[in-house]
Amino acid sequence: MTTFKLFSPRRDRTAAMPFIMLTVLIDMISIGLIIPVLPTLVGSFTGSQADQAFWYGVVVFAFGIANFIASPILGALSDAYGRRPLLLLGFCGLGLNFFATGLSTALWMLIAVRLVGGAMQANAAVANAYVADITPPEERAKRFGMIGAMFGLGFIIGPVMGGLLGAISIQLPFFVAGGFAMLNWLYGYFVLPESLPVERRRPFQWQSVNPLTSLRALTRLSGVGRLVAVVGLSGLAQFVLYTSWVLYTTFKFGWGPKENGWSLAAVGIMSLIVQGFLLGKLLKRFSPRRLAVAGLVSSALAHALWGMASQGWMMYAVICLNVLGYTVTAALQSIISSAADPKSQGQTLGAVSSLNSLMAVIAPLFGAPLLSLVSHLPRGDWRIGAPMYFCALLQAASLTLAYMHFRGERKQEQPCSAA
Repeated sequence: MTTFKLFSPRRDRTAAMPFIMLTVLIDMISIGLIIPVLPTLVGSFTGSQADQAFWYGVVVFAFGIANFIASPILGALSDAYGRRPLLLLGFCGLGLNFFATGLSTALWMLIAVRLVGGAMQANAAVANAYVADITPPEERAKRFGMIGAMFGLGFIIGPVMGGLLGAISIQLPFFVAGGFAMLNWLYGYFVLPESLPVERRRPFQWQSVNPLTSLRALTRLSGVGRLVAVVGLSGLAQFVLYTSWVLYTTFKFGWGPKENGWSLAAVGIMSLIVQGFLLGKLLKRFSPRRLAVAGLVSSALAHALWGMASQGWMMYAVICLNVLGYTVTAALQSIISSAADPKSQGQTLGAVSSLNSLMAVIAPLFGAPLLSLVSHLPRGDWRIGAPMYFCALLQAASLTLAYMHFRGERKQEQPCSAA
């Protein structure tokens, strides 16, 4: 099988978790850098808070729709040519995208740049497939939790840096983020080994990478079923939260890039503590199914409390209390990954990433209008929490579907155990 010569895999190292963990960490630092300042950059091209909310939604939508279409394609390409070349492609595209975003001088340029960036950036799906390649099924929940911990650590360092740099210049975080992405490309090129052996690869087929076809294939996996809807609704809640957080806290508490950077860092710290240290212990006592259900309960309550917060410190209190909410993604990914064939981990997790990208596409269609409706209200008004209340309802619906799915599985398992 041929491969890309520029990204030819290293053969002198054995793929292991430390390699991909460092890769994900650098990747998330670069992404976290821009989160506190992207809404402000959009606001520099608009004249009102309502316009800022609307156009920020458009920018996020552009990135999400491109990522939704491209994720299963890049995931299937990684099944055919290996994880490493696709990760390198993503790092390169991400770096160039950050530089171009910082240089944008008009809204249309910003939208175009994010559209291209979304198409090239599927690092999360390929990184998860890398983990699945080197991990037995019974260890995957813990390993996905370790990857989640790197996401959390990146979200500690990135947003704080972005907030501090954004206070100096609104464009500076984008150039620094681009530098981190290119640093990751160099690390990947010279250090990162390939995780997928040639004998476990499969030919790339265009008919199998239609995002809708990939999602249908995902629903047909044994043991998945309603979990696709659970992942979708929970993902939609998370993306509405992500796309609304900075503008929500700005409208409600008057926070700027620095304050938002610290609040996002608090989310990262909790994610690191739970997924990096507590998840392994929790999995010794509870199955991924139980953790998923408990985490969805915690998430639904957390979103409602964020919406009702009347002072900024309350946001931090809820972040700290939402311990089990940080276990949901790892638990669900473990269940779905274990249901997939070893030769199609990239395409399966690419389909999960595509589903999340679809939710990222849809999220601004809810979050931005809700923010626009409440943008005129005075600071501290409980109604400004409308996006958070919507997220709480989504998490509650996701919880209901998960409970029904797992209860149905238990009923099917009981006759088999008796036999």
